[in-house]
Amino acid sequence: MGMNVGSSEEDDLMMEINTTPLIDVMLVLLIMLIITIPIQTHAVKLDMPVNTPSKPLAKPVVVQIDIAPDNGVLWNGEKLAGRAQLEAKLTAAANSAPQPELHIKPNKDASYAPVAMVLAESQRLGLTKLGIVGSEQFVQ
Repeated sequence: MGMNVGSSEEDDLMMEINTTPLIDVMLVLLIMLIITIPIQTHAVKLDMPVNTPSKPLAKPVVVQIDIAPDNGVLWNGEKLAGRAQLEAKLTAAANSAPQPELHIKPNKDASYAPVAMVLAESQRLGLTKLGIVGSEQFVQ
């Protein structure tokens, strides 16, 4: 605590805290912090793998499955008699060494039932390379 020197009353004490030493200490700490922080670099060192040229990939076998407007199923343009023939063709495709890609192309006038049947049979038999193509006809 400090005293007022110019006052005639001796009981009057100064009740304010002197903040100058606190500010000095804070500035010294701030300068020390700035000096001691290492300069950060924004570069990240990565060891990227080296590309080794491999043999060209063979084009996959593509099976086009069309769903006709009358809900008939066509396998590469050949109309299938029914579900049993579709199942036989899908089983043969599932058992082949590189599985073929199945491109399912439904007609916009066909119902969803044959599409769902082809998808369900393909999944049940373990075919994994499925794709629905020709969806641009559904955009209005």
